[in-house]
Amino acid sequence: MGEPRTPYRVVVWSTGTVGRHAIKGVDAHPGLELVGVWVSNPAKDGKDAGELAELGRVLGVPATTDRQALLDLEPDAIVHTAMTDDRVFESIEDLIGFLEAGVDVVSSGPVLLQWPERILPPELMDRITEAGRRTGASLHVNGIDPGFANDVLPLVLSSLSQRIDEVRVMEICDYSTYYQPVVMNDLFGFGRPMDEPGLLWAPGILSLAWGSVVRQLAAGLGITLDEPLIEEVDRRPAERDTESVSGRVRAGTMGAVRFQVIGAVDGVPRVVLEHITRTDPGQVPEWPSPPEGDGCYRVVISGEPHLQVDLTHRGEHGDHNVSGMIVTAQRLVNAVPAVVGSPGGLVTALDLPLVTGRGLVAR
Repeated sequence: MGEPRTPYRVVVWSTGTVGRHAIKGVDAHPGLELVGVWVSNPAKDGKDAGELAELGRVLGVPATTDRQALLDLEPDAIVHTAMTDDRVFESIEDLIGFLEAGVDVVSSGPVLLQWPERILPPELMDRITEAGRRTGASLHVNGIDPGFANDVLPLVLSSLSQRIDEVRVMEICDYSTYYQPVVMNDLFGFGRPMDEPGLLWAPGILSLAWGSVVRQLAAGLGITLDEPLIEEVDRRPAERDTESVSGRVRAGTMGAVRFQVIGAVDGVPRVVLEHITRTDPGQVPEWPSPPEGDGCYRVVISGEPHLQVDLTHRGEHGDHNVSGMIVTAQRLVNAVPAVVGSPGGLVTALDLPLVTGRGLVAR
């Protein structure tokens, strides 16, 4: 896009669990200006962004369902936080359309675009590359997981190593306060009979969803993994009825899961993505637990020396699932200047310079 205006003019694409925090983040960033907001719900059409983000003040930016009207604003960047888990290829078409219009994009999904090697069909990858080459616009997909907790954080930690035997990146979380019914019920299968598994547990799906994490870490470490990746799943029934903001989890239905996506070299696990997801913090006590609160991201590097980092977060006025949405949004918002300054096409965490919270220290 050449030399963009500053502050960068930004459109936030959706106002859901992540999008509302993206609006707050853009508003708080001294190098960004909110110029538009897209909504899918006609009931939100025309409402002020400040109301939708629950800021308690008017921003003077009305939301719209009109995609073209937002592109006509010629923004420098789109912060895209719309739900993509249930419309992967449709959302990729949206992202390619933004690039073809010459707009840089940071997006929370589809997460396979974090590192699409061996996942994205070559013809779609070619379209992203060509759109970036023609318009100079860049696309970066990130967040917290997949994202910072299992790309930048473990790779930076690996710089302290003398020998690396295995890199393991983990999410250990209670999802009972995570409001996302599609993810909780349809994808994970929480609250469903044990013989009716969620979509994630079909063979190959975990590698589509989190294989990008494992392969990007391998690329950052300079190793070539055996293919296909190895998937391991341990699903457990709830021992008692548990309330969840996404629906009740009754005793005997699926209440917890531990899964791994394993990248091996010559049969030896070298890069492992592991999730331990509960709907009640007391479930399956023999599984690893966070050091405090209801969740953490853990990086364990086995080797010389042995390294471990636990990343915990907690919202100022909410629990770890609220702050999980905030850190996802902020990783995208704070990356906007670096992505706008990148050459066109797909930009991964390995391509970006150091992204910081520059300008956000409270005054």
